Amino acid sequence: MHSILFHIGPIPIRAYGLMLWIALVVGTWRTYRAARRTDIKPDYVIDVALYGVLAGVLFAHLASIVLDLPYYLQNPREILGIWSSLLSSEGGLRGLSFHGGVIGGVGAVYLFARKKKINFLALADLLSPGLAIAYAIARIGCFLNGCCYGVPTTLPWGVRFCEDGVWTPPSHPTQIYASLANVAIFGLLVMLEKRRRFTGQIFLSYLAMYSIYRFLNEFLRKGVTAEVWFWNLTQAQIVSLAILIVSATILWLKLRKKPIETGK
Repeated sequence: MHSILFHIGPIPIRAYGLMLWIALVVGTWRTYRAARRTDIKPDYVIDVALYGVLAGVLFAHLASIVLDLPYYLQNPREILGIWSSLLSSEGGLRGLSFHGGVIGGVGAVYLFARKKKINFLALADLLSPGLAIAYAIARIGCFLNGCCYGVPTTLPWGVRFCEDGVWTPPSHPTQIYASLANVAIFGLLVMLEKRRRFTGQIFLSYLAMYSIYRFLNEFLRKGVTAEVWFWNLTQAQIVSLAILIVSATILWLKLRKKPIETGK
């Protein structure tokens, strides 16, 4: 683990924060280039990325508060500590929920599309591959930080992580699994861009594929770095299952009657 990669003077450069910035740059760059092949102005990508990130971080923190309310009631100062996951001396990650971030980010994209009179689903299609590759990069930050790991394993690639000064037994590096899965999702979405049959298909496909990956990966984190919620499933599994059902149903209904799109 390398929670702190290096120092610039007295300032520690943390792995998770640095990888988040790299993820943002790479995802935005990919989306900017892809926008040149669409009717959406590439310059809009910079604006929507900024609004999406700000709204995503805010809603990710709010969702974390709702889902982990007892902790925040005991530690009320952290309710306002929205950046503590990146800047705390321990480098912890409490306070950010990806699904909450998706809700905030999608909401910001929708409002931006309304303001600029852009088709929301076309914009969501454009953004989805960049989001997938950005997520893959960010999860490397989780690995370096030593959070979000899985249950113990006897597999040869098991990794020991330090939790509150105590080293875990060799455990599943679920962060690396997540990164590899999302690189694969990115590749599939890029291929789908050339075969799109209706506007919104790439976005819905991303939601469905992400939900499948997350649902399965959570089995390896359950009871260790993912809290069991209902029906012996984690919070992320329940949300992922709901998103999968909705997105897969819409995809199925649309694909039954839509011809292949040849335009943008």
